[in-house]
Amino acid sequence: MKQSKLFKANLKKYKTENYYSPSEAFSVLNSLETAKFDESVEVHFSLGIDPRHADQQLRGTYSFPHGNGKSKVILAIAEGSNATAAEEAGADFVGVDEYLEKIQKGWYDFDIIITTPEMMKKFGRLGKQLGSKGLMPNPKAGTVTKDIGAAIKEFKSGKFEYRNDKNGILHVVIGKKSFEQEKLFDNFNAFYDFLLKIKPTKAKGTYFKSISLCSTQSPSILIEPMKVKWK
Repeated sequence: MKQSKLFKANLKKYKTENYYSPSEAFSVLNSLETAKFDESVEVHFSLGIDPRHADQQLRGTYSFPHGNGKSKVILAIAEGSNATAAEEAGADFVGVDEYLEKIQKGWYDFDIIITTPEMMKKFGRLGKQLGSKGLMPNPKAGTVTKDIGAAIKEFKSGKFEYRNDKNGILHVVIGKKSFEQEKLFDNFNAFYDFLLKIKPTKAKGTYFKSISLCSTQSPSILIEPMKVKWK
């Protein structure tokens, strides 16, 4: 991948091979030159889990203390009173068959689908298509619910779905470069502690194998994985 001038300039501002405490890492990130837009701040957790086993996969929802600055475009598959509740809660698109047909033809102008249990039978023909993109509604992720209005409000206010990839890595947007450094630090700490609480009992060996911090167009900054060394 060709590196931009900005990327190369930022590489010279810190020692890329060093491990930093979270507070040091966020200070380094704050010192880097930024793009002309408000970049997202990302953390990538490489975990000691085996994604081939269902009991070691991590998937669910989480809300940061200070949000993550990302506004979700929500498609609500609902009808009747549930459709009304979805509209009132701020869903961007609300309907049933017309939207499922559009998806079947390749339409994906949304970030998340939220629906109700009785609507799940409508998704049969779209299972493989939506599943491959990580968009299939799922009760575990909070996107299949009887209270569709409440779920939409939560996702609109910053709740997001996390899910490890096939290599056991969690890619998480924790905020924007415009956030106060203290808020980014709080979001990181909260999610780190959360990951400790949900560590699969079958996971063996080192849990936090590596942690890296970056913004949309910056190089990665390595964070010391062990909390006891954050001094």
